[in-house]
Amino acid sequence: MKKNEQMRHSERKRVELDFQWPEVPLNIVLVEPSIPPNTGNISRLCAATGTTLHLVEPLGFDLSEKQLRRAGLDYWDSVDIQVHPNLEVFFEQNPAGHRYLFSTAGKQSYSEVTYAPGDYLIFGNEMVGLPDDLLAAHPEQVCNIPIKLDCVRSLNLSNCAAIVLYEALRQINT
Repeated sequence: MKKNEQMRHSERKRVELDFQWPEVPLNIVLVEPSIPPNTGNISRLCAATGTTLHLVEPLGFDLSEKQLRRAGLDYWDSVDIQVHPNLEVFFEQNPAGHRYLFSTAGKQSYSEVTYAPGDYLIFGNEMVGLPDDLLAAHPEQVCNIPIKLDCVRSLNLSNCAAIVLYEALRQINT
């Protein structure tokens, strides 16, 4: 982008749409995320929507990594980030709210769920997804985003989080 174009872009009036944000925030949970830019993008998404971000260890990166910080830009101070040492502790510390697990193994579409403030949207590691025993223990809570499996194995984690979060917000706002 040329300097004049950048100036015009920065002078453009931004508009915040009228939207009823939930009083009790939604929660995005990343279980053992391994790719820093995905977590950075999701942190920016959480800042933009007032969503709490839960990170379940072990993480595949250090929270101070440059790639992670760059993807989250200067929004890190606007994100409520909670780090949990493992899934067991996460569940103990967060007993309330519905939990939805997202996997290509899910038999119901993410859009068929009725979301409510305080819900937990749980996503697995970029390489292996959520643990099989967790999915097997809660089959009614496993959701899927439709994709053509003959073309791709899965969607990018940050895209999945955005798709599901905005569907939940849309439902809550209607």
